[in-house]
Amino acid sequence: MTTPENPRPISPRSQSRRYAALALYQWRLTGDDPMAIKRHLLDDPKWLDAVAASLNGVSDEDELAAEDRFNFNVELLDELLNGVPTHIDAIDAQLDRFLDRPISQVDPVELAILRLGAYEILFSDNIPDRVAINEAVELTKLLGAHEGHKYVNGVLDKIARRKAGDMDRKL
Repeated sequence: MTTPENPRPISPRSQSRRYAALALYQWRLTGDDPMAIKRHLLDDPKWLDAVAASLNGVSDEDELAAEDRFNFNVELLDELLNGVPTHIDAIDAQLDRFLDRPISQVDPVELAILRLGAYEILFSDNIPDRVAINEAVELTKLLGAHEGHKYVNGVLDKIARRKAGDMDRKL
């Protein structure tokens, strides 16, 4: 799938991260179970169409093809929506070390993306740290505040460096 701003196809894993970021944002605001949010996403085709279209830069007049709308990795989405809440205390403890403000003052969209990226860095051994950071930066460019991607990049880079330093000390 391509967008007007990005002629390269959006991978199913990237699309999963987009949906996960939105679900984690909703989780923070409402307290609803992230898996219930996912079920709502999948059970409501009109809502899924609207979310997928907005994430992919499709205007109201254009239609998003079904193969693009459902082009996401369900296993990754499940992992993220289960993993972030399960490890939220450890994730937030790492974020607190590198944030320049209390976690409660971080923009809610950027916080959802930071938690997602931190989860992948800290708990997903099959995802290289650079990939997790790049995906979070791209998500922030799409969903976050202007220049927010620089903040997300800096915080996640520090978490990755700290993790690498901890790994080196263990060796």
